[in-house]
Amino acid sequence: MPSRPVGRLLDLEYRILQTCMDLEAADEPVYGFVLARRMSEAEGDRGLVGHGTLYKALGRLSKMGMLESNWEIPTEGDEGRPRRRFYRVTGEGAKAAALRPSEVKASPARTALA
Repeated sequence: MPSRPVGRLLDLEYRILQTCMDLEAADEPVYGFVLARRMSEAEGDRGLVGHGTLYKALGRLSKMGMLESNWEIPTEGDEGRPRRRFYRVTGEGAKAAALRPSEVKASPARTALA
């Protein structure tokens, strides 16, 4: 795992924020499977992200205040599949996504490296 200065975003976290914003701009739902698929499509096989790695990064971004999330409310026809956790980029996350990864510094009080 790459090391980083405290409060800096990893390249993966930066790419997640950018992909979330792209999905939001296209008015598409933002949840783990869609993020993994979109990131893989954008970067080819090199960019394939394991779901365990993705969900840990989503958790870190949420703890840093860059993403908010909520569970979907099940409706008829959703039987047979797990509920989705939808994500939304916060104002702090949008600011971070607008910078180069090396310039992003998360609030130290909210930074939780997992």
